[in-house]
Amino acid sequence: MTIKSLGNPFSEKTDLRHGADCGCDGCLSGHGHDKDHAEPELMSAEQITERVVESAIVRSIFGQSDINRRSFMGMLGGGTAAAALASVFPLDQAKAAILDNLGTPEKTDLNIGFVPITCATPIIMAQPMGFYERYGLNAQVIKTAGWAVARDKSLSGEYDASHMLTPMPLAMTMGAGSVATPYIMPAVENINGQAIVLSNEHLDKRDPAQWKGFTFGVPFEYSMHNFLLRYYVAEFGLDPDVDIQIRVVPPPEMVANLRAGNLDGYLSPDPFNQRAVWEGIGFIHTLTKDIWEGHPCCAFAAPQSFATELPNTYGALLKSIIDATQFASNPDNRKDISEAIAPTNYLNQPVPVIEQVLTGTYADGLGEVQKVPDRIDFDPFPWHSMGVWILTQMKRWGYIEGDVDYQGVAEQVYLAADAKKIMTDLGYDAPDVTYKSHTIMGKTFDPKDPEGYVKGFAIGKAS
Repeated sequence: MTIKSLGNPFSEKTDLRHGADCGCDGCLSGHGHDKDHAEPELMSAEQITERVVESAIVRSIFGQSDINRRSFMGMLGGGTAAAALASVFPLDQAKAAILDNLGTPEKTDLNIGFVPITCATPIIMAQPMGFYERYGLNAQVIKTAGWAVARDKSLSGEYDASHMLTPMPLAMTMGAGSVATPYIMPAVENINGQAIVLSNEHLDKRDPAQWKGFTFGVPFEYSMHNFLLRYYVAEFGLDPDVDIQIRVVPPPEMVANLRAGNLDGYLSPDPFNQRAVWEGIGFIHTLTKDIWEGHPCCAFAAPQSFATELPNTYGALLKSIIDATQFASNPDNRKDISEAIAPTNYLNQPVPVIEQVLTGTYADGLGEVQKVPDRIDFDPFPWHSMGVWILTQMKRWGYIEGDVDYQGVAEQVYLAADAKKIMTDLGYDAPDVTYKSHTIMGKTFDPKDPEGYVKGFAIGKAS
């Protein structure tokens, strides 16, 4: 499977040292060169852009006929041709107008889907707090009941882009669970931010080895929640496909199912972990940060076609998301954000519930108040090594089969280069590498040997 790079905005024919393709429109502006094209001048990015625009104007006047263009230039000479053309056509004004519009979003009215969870904080808050508007966009964020709906509305084009779980664009690109469609994930939304909650009926069952026969909820098959729950119980000797039941339950329905006894527990996004405590029906067994510190969860994703067909819109949207994500990463902003995303059209949750999640000072349902400032955090960089780990778990549990190009798929979907460029442009620090080792429950994952990692587990379909 190959996904083309978003590539260079200039034509492949453009000589980046001289400027235009040697037809030679560059000479029309008096930037002549000798007939052998020896040692063409080095040009700045701005000069290159201006020359390409100039070439496009000339081609629009003469059409695609090289003969007409070259005949005109041959009769008058380069400098004279430029003067003659400028006398009847406002070349400088046309160049200025086009250059002024480079980078302007091709489409400003956007629909962006989100599932109402705190993981979507940057995508949601970017609307009421003005981050989309800051970059010239009129983006509407649309509440979505669950991940299957978000996936289908994205695939149908109803959503221009969407809040997704980090495994989803990998799965959608590979055709796991849906028709194979190239997707990109240029930014992570949140890290950490999940928990395993148990019903208060199981206060005496804190040891996962006691969970045989339990039924757990997760928000989607292709989710970190599913893969982290499977990893967690397997480390305690339980086969998640044999010893427990795992059901897909939309996040907003988790609490009701726990109360009704349909679930013994769940590994869910917040605020529904905290909401179970708030309503006195469950307790927090463990935060997922204690399973894998800094693990990714949700992300900003879109069809690859969105970026290739609307590159300026894509760039503006990515700036909005990354800027909002960095704003959310500052603990000093969390209380204001809680108020911004609490209303009915967003999370529809009490502000104190959201604050407990975002600030990390929370009641655990066991009679204690915990202070964990990084219970949830926000870091937009999409590490390729995280993508590789997700693919190993998809392989481990039978969601994908056969040979897997772990690094290739991760690099094609997780656009770390785009994230780094935008982060740098906005003045934020960005990593210089895209792979690193990760520690999950005390064991090190080396992204250089994903297949060996998969085969090293005692429990799993691919073991």
